Amino acid sequence: MTVLSIVKRRVSPQQLFMLSALVVNGGNYIYNLLLGRILGPEAFADAALLVTLLLVLSFLGMTFQLVTAKFVAELPSGQWESFRNRIGTFAFLIGSVLGALVFLAAPFLQSLLQTENVLMFRIFALGVPVYFVMSVNRGQYQGEASFVKLSISYQLEMWGRLGITLLAFLLIRDHFGALVSFGILVSLALGLFPYKKLRLNLGTTMADLEWKNVRTFMWITACYELTQIIINNSDIILVKHFFQAREAGLYASLALIGRVVYFVAWMFVMLLLPTVVRLKKEGKPTRHILFKYIGYIGLLSLMIVASCALFPQRIIALLFGTDYLSMATLLWQYALATSLFAIANIFTYYFLSLDEYGPIWFSAILGMTQIVLIVFFHGSLALVVQLQILVMLVLLAVQILYFLSKKV
Repeated sequence: MTVLSIVKRRVSPQQLFMLSALVVNGGNYIYNLLLGRILGPEAFADAALLVTLLLVLSFLGMTFQLVTAKFVAELPSGQWESFRNRIGTFAFLIGSVLGALVFLAAPFLQSLLQTENVLMFRIFALGVPVYFVMSVNRGQYQGEASFVKLSISYQLEMWGRLGITLLAFLLIRDHFGALVSFGILVSLALGLFPYKKLRLNLGTTMADLEWKNVRTFMWITACYELTQIIINNSDIILVKHFFQAREAGLYASLALIGRVVYFVAWMFVMLLLPTVVRLKKEGKPTRHILFKYIGYIGLLSLMIVASCALFPQRIIALLFGTDYLSMATLLWQYALATSLFAIANIFTYYFLSLDEYGPIWFSAILGMTQIVLIVFFHGSLALVVQLQILVMLVLLAVQILYFLSKKV
C-alpha cells in the first residue's frame, strides 16, 4: 500500500481542503511579508494597495462562486453544465466591463491613490475577467464537493503569484508596483486549472430551472459581497488617500497581520455553505453547523488577539522588520476588530445558505457607517482602528440578536 493510498483512506476531501487552505493562506502571508521586507514602508504602500484591490476582486468574484456552488448543490447533476455555461457567460461579460473601466480609469486612480504609475492598474485590469471565470469554475467544484480540484486551483494561484513576483523582482528591480500587478495576472491564469471548458451561452431556455431564483440570489449575494469590500478594504484605501506613503505602508503591515483570522475563517465559509444547503434540502437541522464554525473561529480569534497583545513588537519585528515597530501598540486592537468581523461574517453566510437575507442589510448599513466615520474622524491611525472596533461590535451584536429572533 502506497503512502498516497493511505492518505486517501485516512484523510477526507474536506480535511484535505482545510489543509490546503492553510498552506494557501500561509503562502499568501509569506508573499505579503516578503513584499513588506523587500520594498520598505513607502514602496510597500503601492504593493499593499494592489493586494487590497485583489481582495476587492476576490469578493466580487465570490458572488459568482457562491451562486454557482449553491445551485450546483441544489440542482440535479444533469443541469449543471447548462447552468454553468450561462452563469459563466455572465461572469465573463461583467468581468470584461469592469476590467475595461479599471483600464480606462487608470490615470484617475493613480492621482487619487498617489501611486507610482498607471501601468500597475492597467495590468491588473486584464486579470478581472479571468478572475470571474475562475470563480465560476471554483464554484462548481465547491458545489460538487470536489475539494481536491478546488484545492489544486487555489494552490496554483498562490504558488504562481509568489514565484512569478519574486522572479520579476530579481530580474528587473524597478517599477515594483507594475511587477506585483504582473504577478497577480499570471497567478489568476494559473488558478483557472483544473479547468472545465466553458461555452458562452446567453439563451433564456433552461430546462427545469427557475432562473429568476438564480438572479435573485446573485443580486443579493453581490450586495453582500459589496458590503464585505466596504468593511474589509475601505480602511486601507482611505488611509492611502488621507495619510502619507510611509504611514499608509505602516498601516498596511498592521492590517495584514491583524487580518490573519479572517483569512483562516474564509476556509470555514467554503465548507459551511454547501453543507448547510445540503442539510436544508434533506430537511435536517443546521444550527449545529453554525455553532461548530463559530466555535472554531472564536477560539482562533482569542489565540491571535492574545498573542498580538502579549508579543506585539516581537511579532512585527519577526514578520516585517524593525521599520514597522511603531504599529506595535495597535496590533491587538486591529486583530480584535477583524475577529469580530469574522464571527459576524459566519452568521451572514449561514443565513445566505438558508435564503435569509436580513443580515446583508446590517452589514451594508454598518459598512457605510465605517466609511463615514473614517472620512470625518481620521486624526490618527489609532483612531481609525478604534472606530472599526466600535462598528464591528455593533455588527456582531445585531447579528446575534437577529439569530436569536429566528427559529432556524
